[in-house]
Amino acid sequence: MKEKTGEVFSIAEDNMPVPGCTISKEIHSGENYIAYYSLAGNTDISAEIYPYHKLIIIAEGQAEVYTADGEKKVLRKGDGILAPTDIPVGIRSEESAIYTEIAIGREDTMNEAIKAGEVFKLAELVPYQDGKIVNMDVVHNDKIKFVVMAFDEGTGLSEHAAPGEALIFALDGEGVIGYEGKDHPIKAGENFHFAKGGMHSVRATGKFKMALLLTLE
Repeated sequence: MKEKTGEVFSIAEDNMPVPGCTISKEIHSGENYIAYYSLAGNTDISAEIYPYHKLIIIAEGQAEVYTADGEKKVLRKGDGILAPTDIPVGIRSEESAIYTEIAIGREDTMNEAIKAGEVFKLAELVPYQDGKIVNMDVVHNDKIKFVVMAFDEGTGLSEHAAPGEALIFALDGEGVIGYEGKDHPIKAGENFHFAKGGMHSVRATGKFKMALLLTLE
């Protein structure tokens, strides 16, 4: 994954729009590619047909996902959508937008809570429960896994290593990411990248929600 490792960062701050331009940055190639997109105000990625779903997660700003048959969905910071297949789909912004796009195969296992073409908020997919950690697999196959997690205050994951690279999206509240012996406070809107085999832990200093994108390619 072409992303900095071992430090808290912000996808939104690192990929600011350029006036009059659309910008893409692929950070993971392969069947389930991952890319960041920056759309300046009044720019448009025209509608095209793709043989896979696009999972779009807005980091900053506002964008409109539209289809050739006239459907329009407005997404704001923290919103996500699974774009439909077999119909031209485009995305545009009147102001500006920064988002992550993940390619999801038609045969990938999707959680029933996610419906193609419907806007959702990642942070609202899982509830907090007293003294517990709540997990939801949003999508998975043998090469990628996308999970949303809610940690009650004081809960956490003990130190361990993942079998692939992982990208963290902090969604709500605050926590601490332990990575290779160093603690990294993280809050909603920030991100973190683990290298494959990197020893890490998660601790909720208050109530804390995050999404974890694990790649196994």
